[in-house]
Amino acid sequence: MEKHEHYTYRITWSAEDREYVGLCAEFPSLSWLAATRTGALEGIEKVVSETIADMLTQGETPPQALAEKNFSGKLVLRMTPEQHRRLAIGAMEEGVSLNRYLCARLAG
Repeated sequence: MEKHEHYTYRITWSAEDREYVGLCAEFPSLSWLAATRTGALEGIEKVVSETIADMLTQGETPPQALAEKNFSGKLVLRMTPEQHRRLAIGAMEEGVSLNRYLCARLAG
């Protein structure tokens, strides 16, 4: 398995281009347009593979694949005191901790 296969890919429809767009989360500046979903995936995988090869040739380190990254589960947020107050009130009204309230809100 090649390194580019570990990355996080997404295929979406572009109404503007009237084609599928292949994207890679670890390389947000790269994309590939194609008439089919399969073509978009194959195209973006090829571009990512070529980009990794170029980076390695130049002595650069490619980004770590999100699938291989360990996440702690902790997230520090900065917000205005007013936002903090509103969220704390919302949590109290629902009878849950602020952490649980924020997790539920983020999960949508």
